[in-house]
Amino acid sequence: MPRRKVIAKREIEGDYRFNNSVVTKFVNCLMKGGKKSTAEQIFYDALNIIKNKNGDPTLNTFKQALENVKPLLEVKSRRVGGANYQVPIEVRSERQLSLAIRWIKDAALARKGKNMQERLAAEILEAAANQGAAVKKKEDTHRMAEANKAFAHYRW
Repeated sequence: MPRRKVIAKREIEGDYRFNNSVVTKFVNCLMKGGKKSTAEQIFYDALNIIKNKNGDPTLNTFKQALENVKPLLEVKSRRVGGANYQVPIEVRSERQLSLAIRWIKDAALARKGKNMQERLAAEILEAAANQGAAVKKKEDTHRMAEANKAFAHYRW
């Protein structure tokens, strides 16, 4: 962490189909081994599967899924007087987005299914309907923060 200068955040360009930076972040998170075109193909095929199942605009479904998975609270470990406490803290908006993207990707990877496109499409559909493993992860995080709210005064 620098002591003097505030480092400017780089702007991420939008993707070529929707011109949306959130889609670019999701594709970058999905990418393995620098194979961005493969990650883009997986993501766009998943959106096509969603379009065939739902019929409504797919980007709205994707945004709704992200909103349903974003956590508001999380716990951080703080050491106070020789004991570790799980202290609930509010999550910054950038971290909310990155956690939601990561949880959706991990839940899709953990699914049983034919290929990644179908697994990702199913997870996005379930997250948009407030179900699925990614939403369960968010609820578990909130439950943990709620259980430890007695230690909120250790937040700094």
